[in-house]
Amino acid sequence: MTQVTVIVPTYNERDNVAELVARTAAALDGRDAEILFVDDSTDDTALEIERVAADAPLPVRVIHRDDNIGGLGGAVVAGLRAAASDICIVMDGDLQHPPELVPALLERHEEGGADVVAASRYVGGGDTSGLGTAVRFGVSRAATWLTRAMFPIRLARSTDPMTGFFLVDRAKLDLDALRPQGFKILLEILARTDLRIAEVPMEFGERRHGTSKASLRQGATFVAHLARLRFGKMSLFALIGVIGAVANLGIMWLLTAAGVPYVWAAIIGAEVTILGNFVLQERFVFADMRTDARSLGMRFFTSFAFNNVEAALRIPVMALMVESWHISSVLATGLSLIVAFFARFLFHSLVVYAPSRRGQNAAAGSEPKVDTAAIRVIRAIDAEAMRPGEL
Repeated sequence: MTQVTVIVPTYNERDNVAELVARTAAALDGRDAEILFVDDSTDDTALEIERVAADAPLPVRVIHRDDNIGGLGGAVVAGLRAAASDICIVMDGDLQHPPELVPALLERHEEGGADVVAASRYVGGGDTSGLGTAVRFGVSRAATWLTRAMFPIRLARSTDPMTGFFLVDRAKLDLDALRPQGFKILLEILARTDLRIAEVPMEFGERRHGTSKASLRQGATFVAHLARLRFGKMSLFALIGVIGAVANLGIMWLLTAAGVPYVWAAIIGAEVTILGNFVLQERFVFADMRTDARSLGMRFFTSFAFNNVEAALRIPVMALMVESWHISSVLATGLSLIVAFFARFLFHSLVVYAPSRRGQNAAAGSEPKVDTAAIRVIRAIDAEAMRPGEL
């Protein structure tokens, strides 16, 4: 039977330890398993773990770290290094991750075809009520969408790359290649590797004791980490966006100087830059995704339609800023283009260049992928961007 180590990173989770051990032990009854706590607490959580371990029905160990290197993600990596088994399950210590789901993770892994099995809040049957407020739910969903947009290929089969509850086969990991920051360790693993992922639905529970570790500081750490992981693709998209914005402003300036009303000048500038941006994005940003995506005509139509809808919404807002704030039309256009950048990136990554059914079949091995010199160059650039410490 599969041996397994359950890794639980903790920070001041004293009141949850006894229940977590009892429920996890019950879920693993009959299996050769251990629970490994990696503790960064400032209270007596480590002492409580040792007390509970004395009477626990399965081995329970604790590693207490004095230096909180890498945050919660760093604690998970430390646990992966110290685990007695290659099959490791990572879960939080706040009981929002139900230990009763552990057998489902193991059973899905035993079916084969996956190196990582994640407990997802967003796959069919999952539940997010444990997030609490609508604000937390909105922030979680927005962060998930942004993350998937920045890694549309590597996260194509992951609905919840932000989950902290997952199984991973340590034997398939290069632990030295991981550079965790903050608490999104699954994202780090999926972004830096080619591990195959499967998912099982999870009902995200309510917090029993303690307080959430989420904060503005953690949010800033997450954004910085995301940039480190995927700076390459988004920076190219941003650079092309800047080129398009400069061209847009230049066209507007020329047309308004020639006497064309500023609204018509903005429309003409938008159409020209929409076409130019599509050509540049095809060539430099999403070249590695074209093989599995829909046809060129469909990509162009979808991109052109979205950008025109976006422009149709943006230009009236720009006009409102000019009329209400009494600022120049060029400045109003520049401000609106900055906001539009993020919407464009999300849509192009998740929709325009999403793998088609043909591309998904090719990924599964039914059709060979085309491997051209251009794709090899893009792949080399992508690999370089994924190197640890790229920023």
